[in-house]
Amino acid sequence: MKELVEFIAKSIVEDEEAVHVTESTGEDGRLVISLTVADGDKGKVIGRDGRVAEAIRTVLRIAAIRQGVRASLEIV
Repeated sequence: MKELVEFIAKSIVEDEEAVHVTESTGEDGRLVISLTVADGDKGKVIGRDGRVAEAIRTVLRIAAIRQGVRASLEIV
């Protein structure tokens, strides 16, 4: 999952070196993926009205369901 989010984020941003993705487990057992990008690229990752972020979250949820886990994305 981490690699999927990292690939998508690097495809969108200009500064690929500033993309950092970490995985952790939430209190409810859910996989929490945190995405950090450069300040200038946050708008590109979030998108107008949050559409790009929602699209990334949707792809992540589908991949998680296929693996039998629950996952969420946080953009930091």
